[in-house]
Amino acid sequence: MDSFGTLAQVVLEMGELANERQATISPHYKEDGSIVTSTDTEISSTLMGTINHLFPGSNIVSEEELSPFDNDAPYTFVIDPIDGTDVYSQGFPGWCISVGILNQKREPIGAIINAPRWGLNYQEGLFLYQAPHAPLLLNGSPFKGRASSDSLEQLTMSSYSARYLPLERFKGKIRIFGSNILHMVSPLVHPLIQGAVSTPCYVWDLCGAHALLSLQGYEVVYSDGSPFIYSDDLLIKREKFKGVIYSSQPKFIKELVTLFS
Repeated sequence: MDSFGTLAQVVLEMGELANERQATISPHYKEDGSIVTSTDTEISSTLMGTINHLFPGSNIVSEEELSPFDNDAPYTFVIDPIDGTDVYSQGFPGWCISVGILNQKREPIGAIINAPRWGLNYQEGLFLYQAPHAPLLLNGSPFKGRASSDSLEQLTMSSYSARYLPLERFKGKIRIFGSNILHMVSPLVHPLIQGAVSTPCYVWDLCGAHALLSLQGYEVVYSDGSPFIYSDDLLIKREKFKGVIYSSQPKFIKELVTLFS
């Protein structure tokens, strides 16, 4: 097993840990009002230690710990130990562990997403893994495209979307799960969901999903149609992106952006 495979195995193990602890977890509040649990911090520490061991000299951008950023580092790992901590702390299934992988040019080259209580069936959960220069795997098997619609019928988006968008313009169904990562990958894995809408959040809330979507030919764009990029504000200053981000197949992206403009 290579280094990326070893990291993927650790992400699997951390998913099992989080799953086992969910029923008894006690949430706490950070200074900004967001929720954190002891499971978040333990998973973050484990993932950071694993990455530092397997990929020395690489950047790590984590929700729970601040570390230096080197523009010359070969890789940048963007980790969210639990994306959807709020729903996780309440016992809901819409949460995941996410690791996005960028190269020195800040281009997405791989990702690991583990959502043990989500997915296509109860037994398997949802485990998406794509190593650099390798195909996407879904629960250990080669991924097969599942999109099956020719029109915008269902969208996923955050629970804050009504603050940013004229939702009455969309006549289809809106799905809200509690995890932006799961919202973004939904057009990839759920055949009747065509797009995702992301309101301002941090880079760890989207990097893993953005990587997988980009590598499968999907588009992730800002409201003006320009592609999403990894700026210093996101990676170094750890600020939220501004505006709204849309994710979909190329054939839907213009319609999706225009719908809410």
